[in-house]
Amino acid sequence: MTLLTPYTFRNSGLTSVNRIALAPMTNQQSNEDGTLSNDEYNWLMRRAVGGFGIIITCAAHVSKDGQGWPGELGIFDDSHLSGLQRLAQGIHQYQSLAIVQIFHGGARSPFDVSGSQPWSASAHIIQVGSKNIDVAEGSVEQIESTINAFVASAKRAHEAGFDGIELHGAHGYLLHQFLSSVTNKRSDEWGGSFEKRSKLIRTILQKIKTSLPSNFIVGVRLSPEDKYTFQGIDFDESLALAALLSDDGADYIHVSPWDALKKPEKYSEGEKALITYFRDIIPAKTAVIVAGEIWSREDGEKAISLGADIVALGKGAIGMPDWPKLIKDPNFVPIKPPYSVSHLKDARLTPKFIDYMKRWKGFVKE
Repeated sequence: MTLLTPYTFRNSGLTSVNRIALAPMTNQQSNEDGTLSNDEYNWLMRRAVGGFGIIITCAAHVSKDGQGWPGELGIFDDSHLSGLQRLAQGIHQYQSLAIVQIFHGGARSPFDVSGSQPWSASAHIIQVGSKNIDVAEGSVEQIESTINAFVASAKRAHEAGFDGIELHGAHGYLLHQFLSSVTNKRSDEWGGSFEKRSKLIRTILQKIKTSLPSNFIVGVRLSPEDKYTFQGIDFDESLALAALLSDDGADYIHVSPWDALKKPEKYSEGEKALITYFRDIIPAKTAVIVAGEIWSREDGEKAISLGADIVALGKGAIGMPDWPKLIKDPNFVPIKPPYSVSHLKDARLTPKFIDYMKRWKGFVKE
């Protein structure tokens, strides 16, 4: 088994031509109303042409109040359908599986983008630059409405012809905020204990699985431990959650530790890699995807040997859109950042996306 070996999802029966996915990445290239732009279409299509077996879109918001940034793909309204259909059809032309990542920004849905006061599991204040932003505690009605919005968005993805969706439960957005013991201080059925903090993401998954055919892939992306300002995630709880989500019918668990080959911080003195813990607890029927700092074929093969079924490339896929084809050459040496603006334009990044990537230190050559 290698990166270039096909992978068949056990529950859905769908097969990826290889074990390489394009990781979901913010790119701010969609139209203002959330409809697909030619720029976003071209960016994703270039990676399908490049041989990625699975194309996962950027996060697409399931409701207007969940929009996290300008130029974000939308999936909350039927006006988005025609663009989504075009995207799914385009991806399928190159034999790639098409997955939409769906999310709600929660506390990270600013008023000037969403038009609504940001809300989360519990009321708190977040700092954005020099501003302190008041975040409201979500009402039970808002929670229930958001559950319905996730289900409706998954149905819309299915109607558009996508092979599946990925629930974004990572990186500090709403589902992550409910999972976190730092941002979820509720005392009702939606917070407090681990079981109650995980109720939202599990409920959404269960409702989507019962609302759509079994051959429609439903995955979940998780942050396995604390990182940056995203706190309140215990590693052992993440493992327990992954097992529960598998029982709930998840087709895959997408682990996002920022470094696919690292050890967990909680058990950094041990011998076991973080991804191996997940493979050991998740049943074989559920695929394990891992992302983070995969640049060479050796990196990817190592992740597979440690327990991943599929690897997802983010930064490497930005700079090397043909990576799945390039690694067939035994002498392949990855091209690492910093990348020139002309290189990124050739890789189908627009000036807006390139400006966004300048936030990543050392990524764009000045």
